[in-house]
Amino acid sequence: MSSTLLEVTRAGHEEVERLERLIVKDFQNEPASSKDRLFQSHRVRSMIDQITTTTIKLVEIYEDKDNARKDEIAALGGQTATGTNVFSAFYDRLKEIREYHRRHPAARVVDANEEHEELLKEEPRIEFTGEEAMGRYLDMHELYNEYINSKFAEPIEYSAYLDVFSQPHKISRKLKLTRQYREYLEKLLEHLIYFFERTEPLQDLERIFSKVIAEFEEEWADGKVQGWDNEGQENGHVSAQPSGIDLDYYSTVEELMEVGPERLKEALAALGLKTGGTFQQRAERLFLTKHTPLEQLDRKHFAKGSRGAEQNGFAATPQQAESSKAIALTEAKIIKLCDLLHETIVRTKENVEKKQALTYEEMEAEREEEDIQADSESDDEEQQIYNPLKLPMGWDGKPIPYWLYKLHGLGQEFKCEICGNHSYWGRRAYERHFKEWRHQHGMRCLGIPNTKNFNEITSIEEAKKLWEGIQEKQGVNKWRPELEEEYEDKEGNIYNKKTYTDLQRQGLI
Repeated sequence: MSSTLLEVTRAGHEEVERLERLIVKDFQNEPASSKDRLFQSHRVRSMIDQITTTTIKLVEIYEDKDNARKDEIAALGGQTATGTNVFSAFYDRLKEIREYHRRHPAARVVDANEEHEELLKEEPRIEFTGEEAMGRYLDMHELYNEYINSKFAEPIEYSAYLDVFSQPHKISRKLKLTRQYREYLEKLLEHLIYFFERTEPLQDLERIFSKVIAEFEEEWADGKVQGWDNEGQENGHVSAQPSGIDLDYYSTVEELMEVGPERLKEALAALGLKTGGTFQQRAERLFLTKHTPLEQLDRKHFAKGSRGAEQNGFAATPQQAESSKAIALTEAKIIKLCDLLHETIVRTKENVEKKQALTYEEMEAEREEEDIQADSESDDEEQQIYNPLKLPMGWDGKPIPYWLYKLHGLGQEFKCEICGNHSYWGRRAYERHFKEWRHQHGMRCLGIPNTKNFNEITSIEEAKKLWEGIQEKQGVNKWRPELEEEYEDKEGNIYNKKTYTDLQRQGLI
């Protein structure tokens, strides 16, 4: 029955309207946790994609390039080749409908609302690694390993890398023109895009990138791109890296000879250098350009009648300029994504630094606590609750009784110098913090074990004095032979060394 274009058009409009109502209904339900909010965003993104697909089909129908819709409307009006016959068209369509129901007697009207209501309860499957924790943190370990093993970077800690990867302008331009750096940038951009699409599915990434490209083109034309200022010159000259051969991969002339004589000849010709001589002489001539700018090379290395010395001394080849522009644009996209993911990056770094101070058991307990907190997290505090005294909220989301507030001293502020002068509000939070990672890490930095002896100790000076006193007291319990070494006389009496020696001197034993 829905084989006609008009019926397909009607069904398409109905589908679009139904999905729009579902989106509004889904947004009216406030998610209880960040996990539910993520699921809601992906559901809405899926419905928007369905609306887009259906709308594209409707536009194709309305364009009517094959005149099928026009012919169908004419047929409904009874227009035929012989003339207009409205009644004949009406009875033909009635016959078709009756024939359909005769062949499908069990056909029933399906309520599409029931099927779409299930969409609001659906939990989309989103792939996150264990390190990403449902989008709360970034997992950059694979890119970090590639970064520290590259020639354009220095070995650093993972926590430091989380600050560095969003600042590509700090890398030398000469190192940026290598194939290794270009491949690293492409992987980094792909990883950030994939993470951003999973955590922010409602953001229009194409529109964001189109704006980035427009701003980049203006800055590139003015030579104001950060890290690429005055493109074509760096320290008075351009890098003499020939396109096609990355000299950073080769440390000796013998290694460079492995690329073959033809590629060496092409690279030399691109720089305006002589291409003659033996295979080894070509390699030596090209290897000179690795550490020496072209304008400082002896003119005898350049081919006669070639303007390569002047051209390559002051301007990059068109191919190098295009390659530099592509790398700079990739960097601009990465910087924009890092700005959008700034909170996630900061949260990731804090999580990494916190995990470095925890044992495996503490990390597992922390992970379980985060899962429980994520499941029970609620946004009820956004509702207006009458709380003129600004009392703390209880487990039910309501202000606690005033007498309980005064009894436990929840309005008091406790500061702990060992925790970096961190403030704890209320007696209960203050007592609980002695077992938390922040206090334990502070005690480890002082070289003091976090035992029960140091409860209620928040001053660094007091903790050190107490630890010195404990060490001195433990010294009293050391082995003292004059008091603890035992001696036995002929009658079987037991004495310590001091008593035995005194009795022996007196002649009593």
